[in-house]
Amino acid sequence: MTNDSLAAKPHYPLLDGLRGVAAIIVVTFHLTEPLGTGHLDILVNHGYLAVDFFFLLSGFVIGYAYDDRWQTMTIGTFFKRRIERLQPMVVLGMLLGALGFYFTDSTIWPLIHTVPLWKLLLVLLIGCTILPVPLSLDIRGWQEMHPLNSVGWSLFFEYLANILYALGIRKFSNTALGILVLLAAVALAQLAITSPAGDVSGGWTLNAEQVRVGITRTMYPFFAGLLLSRIAKPTRLKHALLGCSLLLALVLYMPRLGGAERVWLNGVYEAVAIILIFPLIVYLGASGVVQTQAEGRICKFLGQLSYPLYLVHYPLVYFYVAWISNHKGVTLAQAWPYASVILAGGIALAYASLKWYDEPVRRWLQTKLG
Repeated sequence: MTNDSLAAKPHYPLLDGLRGVAAIIVVTFHLTEPLGTGHLDILVNHGYLAVDFFFLLSGFVIGYAYDDRWQTMTIGTFFKRRIERLQPMVVLGMLLGALGFYFTDSTIWPLIHTVPLWKLLLVLLIGCTILPVPLSLDIRGWQEMHPLNSVGWSLFFEYLANILYALGIRKFSNTALGILVLLAAVALAQLAITSPAGDVSGGWTLNAEQVRVGITRTMYPFFAGLLLSRIAKPTRLKHALLGCSLLLALVLYMPRLGGAERVWLNGVYEAVAIILIFPLIVYLGASGVVQTQAEGRICKFLGQLSYPLYLVHYPLVYFYVAWISNHKGVTLAQAWPYASVILAGGIALAYASLKWYDEPVRRWLQTKLG
């Protein structure tokens, strides 16, 4: 989900570009989701799998950036670097969610105007730590572990994966890591194929069932990415940015499979996508070469934009969801102008957040934390 500094190492600019493509697709998923009636008819039906792609990218980047540095780096240094990279945008995302909380007036959130200010501030404080909010503090009514900014749940599991890596899994041999990845793949396939909805969607509620979903969705892709960073021998491919972007978009925009009668078919599709196709895309992206300066600038822009866009877009989406819920029967033709404004506004807000907040704060933290 993020891109660490890979100073003194060759960089993978196309992976930055793919991260940005996935982030934009996530926004389009969240903009089409409220227009559907359920799992079966969302226009961007598999957009939520971008999170699993982010986890795999993160594992790859973490392994590439840190695996060979542990003889000169402490666990404390590793965590400081991760906090410097992840936490500033987490805080801003939660603040934006809090600022808009009372203004997203809708019948789907009847709790909002009964929430006292002290409870909102408490949820904000907890959210800024990325620790999950207990259900007793569910101030929106959607059973989200981060009701001010829904996407925070994936950052919680991202931190968990980083902790597991730093405290022990980084020491695994490739064989041991391969066994862990294989077991995690089996667990992921079992979840996808046997879940009542026939998909892996979930992980954002603080209860046993949903935490299991979140852990299962994190363990395979993150540590498969780590293993891939160790064993892959990238080649040199032309046109990889376009090809990988199209393949990623095809996977995420694929319509629902199997219908209501054979939901397991969709689970098979999602398991294959996460376990096989996403590692292939990352490998091809790592093998790709930037062919023009324009392509390099595109990759850089998309990479810089991806994490801020992921963290700031959902507070805007809350307003959009409220508008749709207050105008029953809204069609895609009626919604797309508003959705386009949210998408463009999210991109502009993300870029402004990057330049005026994220980068300056990270520089300040680096001087303070060392």
